[in-house]
Amino acid sequence: MTTTSRRTFVKQSAAVVGGALAVPTVGKAIASYRPPGAHGDETIRIALIGCGGRGTSAANQALSTSGRVQLVAMADAFSDRLEGALNHLEKLHPESVQVPEHRRFTGFDAYKKAIASGVDLVIFATPPGFRPIHFEHAIAEGKHVFMEKPLAVDGPGIRKILAAGEEATRKGLKVGVGLQRHHQALYLETIRRIHDGAIGAIRAYRAYWNGAGVWVKGRKEGQSEMEYQMRNWYYFNWLCGDHIVEQHIHNLDVCNWIHGEHPVKAVGMGGRQVRTGLDHGEIFDHHAVEFEYADGTRMFSQCRHIQGCWSTVSEHVEGTLGRATVSSGIIETFGAKGQGGKKWKFRDDDPKDAYQVEHDELFNAVREDNPYNETRYGAESSMTSILGRLATYSGLAVTWDEALASEVSLAPEDLDWDSNPPTLPDAEGRYSIPVPGRTKVF
Repeated sequence: MTTTSRRTFVKQSAAVVGGALAVPTVGKAIASYRPPGAHGDETIRIALIGCGGRGTSAANQALSTSGRVQLVAMADAFSDRLEGALNHLEKLHPESVQVPEHRRFTGFDAYKKAIASGVDLVIFATPPGFRPIHFEHAIAEGKHVFMEKPLAVDGPGIRKILAAGEEATRKGLKVGVGLQRHHQALYLETIRRIHDGAIGAIRAYRAYWNGAGVWVKGRKEGQSEMEYQMRNWYYFNWLCGDHIVEQHIHNLDVCNWIHGEHPVKAVGMGGRQVRTGLDHGEIFDHHAVEFEYADGTRMFSQCRHIQGCWSTVSEHVEGTLGRATVSSGIIETFGAKGQGGKKWKFRDDDPKDAYQVEHDELFNAVREDNPYNETRYGAESSMTSILGRLATYSGLAVTWDEALASEVSLAPEDLDWDSNPPTLPDAEGRYSIPVPGRTKVF
């Protein structure tokens, strides 16, 4: 993966966003699959794969875009999640949700059946460990894609994502990635000003996702190990990648966006201080990473899941002429000696939901057949997060090239309800936890 100059990155971003703003019309419906191209006023038929909370919200946003959209197929590992999402979406969009029983699929191969159901666009919101094989198959089948972040949990997965993303471009397929800050007016305007020199040359970045943590689902009697881990996917690396990958990716992505390229090295530390129960799987509860870009600029990163501590989800940039709190849309410039500086704050009289905007722009691109492929920056930000995890788990300075070229795959050899997941508990129900200085990560 070669780095991208800031100038090229900004030009490419502008071309993608600008091309996605065309206004679609509405009109006749279609009944069967057709090759990619301008869909104009036709109905766009979608499949939802991964029917949890984020998937349900993403389907709602897709069904709320301009033009005719129908949800015609759904897939999930578990029928109860599928039916719950279906009931919710039918209430919100009674005319646009057309998912009869024969187009409701469950199990590990459900995604293939949903993709084969005559759809034009697929929404992927499964645990991220499945994203590479799902995305690869959808592109091979000629489908447009919206996929949630992160895009993978290890180097082999990222390489698969990148290859499928290149194939999508060759086929003219449109790909959206759930890093919604790229579609949020506050971030777009603040970062534009930073790129225009508002705070001078950048000296350093600070990125945080510090909070209390997420849900825990206890083990049920008679539940297989595979089902338990699938229900509790957030706590197992083959499914989630740790919270530095699943959540902190948003903040790391913003810093990459501003810098115009990904880091080349990372060193850090982390561990399990508080969240150490049997239901907390194998992931850490805190990470602190120092990333280094090719020009020597540093990004200092923290993410934590511990109650009662300082909480923030934010991104900050230090420059020679000032500083920016990007997440708040604030830029402060330094004044001359003895004089005060200036402060700019983003204001929006008509704020729009970035989660909705990212779907609006993707679906507009599908209708107008405009270039639209967010795979590469989604993959680079996912890989940045993975690089951070490898550094904290190993205690080593890990380079980008080492991490991306790694042949260590977290995926299980067999995806079947009767097979064992990659990590198994010991006799006391505890999982092996990475130990810096001893754990081999690549």
